[in-house]
Amino acid sequence: MERSTSLIPQLFVLAVLIGALLFLVHQNSLQAPPSDTVATTTSQVSAGAAVTTATGTPPVATTAPATISQAAAPTIQKTLPPSQNMPSAAAPAAPLAIRIENPYTTPPLASGDVNAMTRAALVNILCYANNGSLRPISGSGVIIDPRGIILTNAHVAQYVLLSQSPRFDLKCYIRSGSPAAVHWVPRVLYIPPVWVRAHVADINADRPLGTGEHDYGLLSIAASVDGSPLPEFPFVAPDTREAVAFIDNTVLIASYPAEFTGASAASNLYPASTFTTVQQFLTFTTGSVDVISVGSVIQAQSGSSGGAIVNEWGRLVGVITTTSEGTTTAQRELRGITLSYIDRDLVAQTGAGLSAMLAGDTVAKTDEFFTTQSPLLIQQFLKQLTK
Repeated sequence: MERSTSLIPQLFVLAVLIGALLFLVHQNSLQAPPSDTVATTTSQVSAGAAVTTATGTPPVATTAPATISQAAAPTIQKTLPPSQNMPSAAAPAAPLAIRIENPYTTPPLASGDVNAMTRAALVNILCYANNGSLRPISGSGVIIDPRGIILTNAHVAQYVLLSQSPRFDLKCYIRSGSPAAVHWVPRVLYIPPVWVRAHVADINADRPLGTGEHDYGLLSIAASVDGSPLPEFPFVAPDTREAVAFIDNTVLIASYPAEFTGASAASNLYPASTFTTVQQFLTFTTGSVDVISVGSVIQAQSGSSGGAIVNEWGRLVGVITTTSEGTTTAQRELRGITLSYIDRDLVAQTGAGLSAMLAGDTVAKTDEFFTTQSPLLIQQFLKQLTK
């Protein structure tokens, strides 16, 4: 009894020490982490949980803001030249994008009406050289203004640029209808010089590479092949708002595909249109929505470059630009640069956006480009082709 009683004070002291130790541990767990840890955590949250590449898992969209990781270095994939396929658009996933719940004051149009108006504004751009100095190309475009302004890709518009020089035995025509029939002669209203500088060496490459960056061009219909007056053209109005075509939204893809038709691109070429959904956002470097992926559709083949991506309200929201590599359309992922990207890049390159480019006298603007910038760009192609 005496021995057991003498241990009580010692046990009491030990209990007090353990309690104090547990209290200190609990208090320390409530303190904030060091400032550098907080900064790292904040950075990870704002950038997103992971980086989604062009070949990665598409992000999931909800009605709440959808966060998609910021861009890392672009992933470039192989493709065939414009006459056989489109250069590859590759870019890691885009950033914060917010769904516009009610983008218009009117309800969506009937799918048949969207299809009809898009096909009416769709054109085929055919270019060929009689002497074989340049390979023939067939691309697509969409009229975005009733005066006959066509939006297409720079890798298609470059041939129209060269056709305007007497140094090249190259002819370009605008065709429309089903099958495509020659109607008009085009001129270049604008093509980004930054794209030409980056891709002039690919003019005769068998398998050019590209990401789709700066890959857009504006053409104007200059004259009818039969000399008749130009009509007021059917057109699809562009919508340059950011992310107006959100993930899972329905869009119509329309173009003049030529790779798997089994017919010459110079004859018996028919338009194709398909309803599908936006599957992924991609970006170049700014973290904005620059490219949208629409997955595997029949238009994922050569000749579709410059084709239309139209939303349910009949507004142009993207232009077909690139595809991943694959032996069939089912194995390819079709992508298009967004109208919001084109508008932003036009501001960066010229100081004015798409609406300003279309405002005023577009004939005078076409003449100005032909006089001031076309000779410099054509000279770059001449140097490349005479090496």
